[in-house]
Amino acid sequence: MFLRIISIVFPIFIIVMIGFAYGRKHRPDMQVANSLNISVFLPALFFSALAGKSFNLADNLPLALGCAVVVMGSGVLTWVVARLLGIDPKTLVPPSMFNNVGNMGLPLLLLTFGEQTLGAAVMLMLVVTVLQFTVGIWLLSGRFNASMLWRKPLLAAAGVGIFVSLSGLTVWPPLMVATKLLGDIALGLMIFSLGVRLSSAHLGAWRIGMVGACVTPLTGMLVAWAFGLMANLSLLEQDMLFVFGALPPAVSSFIFAERYRQEPDKVASIVIMGNALALFFIPLALALRL
Repeated sequence: MFLRIISIVFPIFIIVMIGFAYGRKHRPDMQVANSLNISVFLPALFFSALAGKSFNLADNLPLALGCAVVVMGSGVLTWVVARLLGIDPKTLVPPSMFNNVGNMGLPLLLLTFGEQTLGAAVMLMLVVTVLQFTVGIWLLSGRFNASMLWRKPLLAAAGVGIFVSLSGLTVWPPLMVATKLLGDIALGLMIFSLGVRLSSAHLGAWRIGMVGACVTPLTGMLVAWAFGLMANLSLLEQDMLFVFGALPPAVSSFIFAERYRQEPDKVASIVIMGNALALFFIPLALALRL
């Protein structure tokens, strides 16, 4: 069991550390690479996963609902924690709701449960993305603007992929291969980019950082475990949702906090410490479910 857990988490964390070391030495500007990932490689990954013959939307709806429940349920529990500790909920709640399903979650789920779960893993990321650009922005700004979703290449590609899946259309195989090759670039680049991002971050506000680093996976695993039992999910779906719940805060939480001037230094501390403590919480989640 121990060796299996190590074999799952090692590829992810070694790439993060390579990105971290490279970032510390060379200080690369990852803006172009990250823009390509969001605009080209990730949309290709979403389309190839959702339009593939192995993906069935109806089969993945319970897991998608579970993902939404974990995100919203984590927010409610964290709001209570923030009130009890006298922390501004707008600072603590969003990072605990929106976890690192992109940079860390997708590769982790594929390494743990196999390539056949790619469609389900992409569905989890899709739900988190939609909620972060709607509920997340509403929490930070008080405004709700769903129209901006249609301008996101990720969601447009996902919509086309789901349409192809539901319609029964068959994509020309060479085109699907080309799309998959582009999508394969996304996973490694996301993990490497996370390491580079963490290399330039400054650790501050250690108290709220530690609170957020612990609250995010603990509330996520708790809600995932409860929903898995009540919703009568399959064992595989329960395991996937539980590991999803254990993920650390997303790096994008800092970007949103900076954009809406919601104590970005404190949110950065939550993200840094959360991803560092993932070295403990992710193996813990795997040990509890595998």
